[in-house]
Amino acid sequence: MSGWVILLTIFVIILSLLVMFVGIGNRYNGANWGHPVTNVLDGWVRLYCKKFHRQGINKIELPDAEHFILVSNHVSVVDPFLLITATDRPIRFMIAKEEYERPILNRMFKAAGCIPVDRGGRVEGAFRSTLRAIKAGELVAIFPQGGIHCPENPRPKIKPGIIKLSQLTGCSILPVRIKGVTETNSSLKGILTRSHAHFDVNEILSSAQVQTEPFRQALSDWLVGKTQKILS
Repeated sequence: MSGWVILLTIFVIILSLLVMFVGIGNRYNGANWGHPVTNVLDGWVRLYCKKFHRQGINKIELPDAEHFILVSNHVSVVDPFLLITATDRPIRFMIAKEEYERPILNRMFKAAGCIPVDRGGRVEGAFRSTLRAIKAGELVAIFPQGGIHCPENPRPKIKPGIIKLSQLTGCSILPVRIKGVTETNSSLKGILTRSHAHFDVNEILSSAQVQTEPFRQALSDWLVGKTQKILS
């Protein structure tokens, strides 16, 4: 077989794989991220979560409130994928700056509109970006435990940033508890370990409720499964 035939065959195979990749991504795409490439990736994320993590049709019913912040526990590297799959809106995640700036992944985080947070103390820039996103009607999500919570890395109390953020924006919060996923700090183990992902969703809490003294401990306890309801 001549060289040009081999090259043509390789080209056709690569093109076919690319067409298949795009086709499957578009088929499972469930939210408009404003760019065709991001929409295709959204479809693959949903396919991965539905089939591998057996998320099925498990959805988070988003409230009719005009502005709210999605708040979730953080037990694995796949948590953002699970939340994306459970909603029909693009989600802008607030993530640690050191994670946001990782090579290669940085381009994906930018495309998804993630908001980097400097956990060293300078959070003003992240808060301003979040304020603009919320005012524009975008859905913002935050993991208030400040990192992955697992037996090796317990988080007894949430970070106070969510309280300040709700106060500045006047936003309600919708607490979500991810369940059925292996709790691990290992990215590889989180990605490769199958699960039966599902959610507990608390009723939406107003900004006024978030500002009450018991809220921080109450949310902390609920996120780790110590209580069945926040501020009951």
